[in-house]
Amino acid sequence: MTEPRLRHVRCLGGKGLHRMAYWEWGDPLNERVLVCVHGLARQGRDFDTLAQALCGHYRVVCPDVVGRGQSDWLADPMGYAIPTYVADMVTLLARLDAAQVDWVGTSMGGLIGLGLAALPGSPVRKLVLNDVGPTIEPEALQRIGTYLGLPVHWATLDEAADALWVISQGFGPHTREQWLALTRPQLKPDGDGYKPHYDPGIAVPFRLITPELAQAGEAMLWHSWDALRIPVLLLRGAQSDLLSAGTAQAMTQRGPRARLVEFAGVGHAPMLVQPDQVDAVRSFLLQT
Repeated sequence: MTEPRLRHVRCLGGKGLHRMAYWEWGDPLNERVLVCVHGLARQGRDFDTLAQALCGHYRVVCPDVVGRGQSDWLADPMGYAIPTYVADMVTLLARLDAAQVDWVGTSMGGLIGLGLAALPGSPVRKLVLNDVGPTIEPEALQRIGTYLGLPVHWATLDEAADALWVISQGFGPHTREQWLALTRPQLKPDGDGYKPHYDPGIAVPFRLITPELAQAGEAMLWHSWDALRIPVLLLRGAQSDLLSAGTAQAMTQRGPRARLVEFAGVGHAPMLVQPDQVDAVRSFLLQT
């Protein structure tokens, strides 16, 4: 497998500067740029399979959102929020010097993409939202809250993979080889074993979400959705507990009227490893 290039960019936050890592595939001089952004507790290597499928057409850039993977951790955990992430991505796009970009965002990465695409003068040309929309089901937030940020330690890669699989059933079927490939970048050496490769502090603002805050956030996200005037592909795991069938249908009927593709046997969220998932993204992005 071709390995990506690891690079960093300095971003401005509320408590000073922090470094955001990003993984780059393909020709660094290619003016056609694809940015792929991961979910809440994941990191940029989730997109290795998709990046390899598309790096002949794009310069593919997969950031580790701050607090995850190879990126810095924030001094103030309250900075772990969508506005910070959007600002960091604006800095990244300036570094890439790209006049236009296409965007693939899984869950949180989709919300970051939605926020960026809705800004006046946004460079986002096409948007793929992977199992996320303006309305997020509270049951999914409760499920994520049962494990996010809790201290854990695994003695071996296989032990970690087994434990992560227990909380990742929604990702759908994967071979053991595929799952180990998705697991390795999720781990950080910790003494005689491993721990999750993210700042437990990302759970602090997550646990402070109240129904009132969620309702206000939902209204803002629908406003952003209705403002979009670009092609959007919406992917949904048919068994998703985060993006309901009703919300997905509404997204096909208002705003940019997304094209919806659902994957049977998958919940939250499709990992864009299986060929049918990769093909759906590839065909949408490469069609003129």
